[in-house]
Amino acid sequence: MDRYAVIGQPVAHSKSPAIHARFARQTGQTLAYEAIEVAPERLAEHLAELHAKGYAGLNVTLPHKIAVMALCEAVSERAQRAGAVNTLIRTDTGWRGDNTDGEGFIRDLQRLGIAVAGRRVLVLGAGGAARGILEPLLAQRPAELVVSNRNPWKPEALAEDFKALGTVVPRTHLSLKGDRFDLIVNATSAGHQGRMIALPGQLLATGGDAYDLSYGAAFTPFREWAQSQGAARIADGLGMLVEQAAAAFALWRGQRPQTAPVIEALR
Repeated sequence: MDRYAVIGQPVAHSKSPAIHARFARQTGQTLAYEAIEVAPERLAEHLAELHAKGYAGLNVTLPHKIAVMALCEAVSERAQRAGAVNTLIRTDTGWRGDNTDGEGFIRDLQRLGIAVAGRRVLVLGAGGAARGILEPLLAQRPAELVVSNRNPWKPEALAEDFKALGTVVPRTHLSLKGDRFDLIVNATSAGHQGRMIALPGQLLATGGDAYDLSYGAAFTPFREWAQSQGAARIADGLGMLVEQAAAAFALWRGQRPQTAPVIEALR
C-alpha cells in the first residue's frame, strides 16, 4: 500500500488525512495517509527517514514550506515563483517539490463563480501566502492587481519579482483610501490573532466579492469586515484547502478527485 503524509508542527489539527481518505474512497484507490509532527530542526532527518521507509508523497504545511525547498532535488517553476513548497513527490533518489496552493485558490474561485478577469483585485498582505497566489491571479488577467501591506517594501519586492508575468501594483494599506475593488483577497495572518488589519474606509465596490485564504475561527474578523463593506459574496479558504489537496492527489495518483462533495462534508 502506498503511504502518504502531511508534515508540519503543529499538525494534529490537520484536515488533510480526512480529505485524502475521502479522495481515495471516491476514486477507488487504496492508500494510507497520516499526519506526522516534524520539528524544524529535524526536517532534513525526517525527510530522509520517510524516503527510506518508502513514502510516495508528502504534503508540507507550516512552518516547513520554505525550508523544505532547499531539501528538494528539484523544484517546479511555480513553486520557485511562490517561494514555497507544499507538495513533495517521491523520486528514486529524493524528493521533487511543487506548490498547488495557487492552483487550489483559482479552482475554488471558479467553483464559487467568483471572476478575476477584467476586475480590479486587491490582495491584502505581502507575505508567503500572497506570493503563492500572484502567478495564477495574473494569469486570469485582472484589470488591475494591487498588493498592499502596512509598509511599502514587501509589495514593491513582489512587484519586481513577478514583473515578467504581469503588473503588480504595490501599495500601503493607508494609501488605499478612496479606491474601490471588485475582489478583495485577505492573505494576512491577522485572523489567527483574532483581529482584522486596519484599513481606510470603503474599499469594496458595489457587487464586489471578498475571499479569505484562512478558514475556521481565523476567518471571522475578515468575514465581519467584508459584511460591513456590503460584499456580495464572502468566502473562506476551506475550499482552497480541498482544491490544493486534490491537485496534490492528482500529482501523486494521476487522477483528480471531485472536490465539491468533500468540501460539503467538511462543512
